[in-house]
Amino acid sequence: MRVSEITRRTAETDIFLRLNLDGRGESKISTGVGFLDHMLTLFAAHGKFDLTVRCDGDTQVDDHHSVEDIGICLGLAFGEALGDKRGITRYGSTLLPMDESLILTAVDLSGRSCLCYDLAIPTEKIGSFDSELVEEFFLGFVRSCPMSLHMRKLAGTNSHHIAEGAFKSAARSLKTAVALDGSSAIPSTKGVL
Repeated sequence: MRVSEITRRTAETDIFLRLNLDGRGESKISTGVGFLDHMLTLFAAHGKFDLTVRCDGDTQVDDHHSVEDIGICLGLAFGEALGDKRGITRYGSTLLPMDESLILTAVDLSGRSCLCYDLAIPTEKIGSFDSELVEEFFLGFVRSCPMSLHMRKLAGTNSHHIAEGAFKSAARSLKTAVALDGSSAIPSTKGVL
C-alpha cells in the first residue's frame, strides 16, 4: 500500500498530513485557510487520493506559511509513498475545462524539480485568499517531491475557476503519473528516478 504520513513542526506551522495514493478520493482537510481546504478537497477527489491534512498555522500573520508548508508536506508525502518509483507510469497530462477557464497541466515524476507556472490569475485575492499563494503551494510541492510540473492557463477570466481548474488538472495528471503500469521496472533508461 502506497501510504505516507508526514508531521512537520516549525515556529510558524504544525502540520499532520496522511496520503494514500491508491485511495477513493476521500479527504479530511482542516488547514485554517478556507480556500485551500476547498482546493485540497478537490485535489483529493479528482486524483482519487485519500488525504488528511491538519494545520495549525500563524494565519494571524497571513496564510503564506500555512499554504507553502502544506505544499511542502504534500510533496514529502508523495515522495515517501512513491518510494523508488518502481512500476509507475511516470508521466501524466490533463486538459481541464472549468467553465470559461481551460487549464493544461503535465507532470513528469523525474526526480528533478521544475515548476513552469503560467496561470496569470487576474485578481490579487480570491475571497480572502492571496492568489499568488497558488504558485507558492505548487513550488513547495515540486521542491519536496522533485518533478517537472507544467501549469498553463489557455483560457479564463474568473480567478476562482482558474485556481480550481489548476488543482483539479494537477490532481488528474498526478493520478495518471503515479498509476502502476503492471511492471516492476523503474521507468527510466538510467535505472533510477
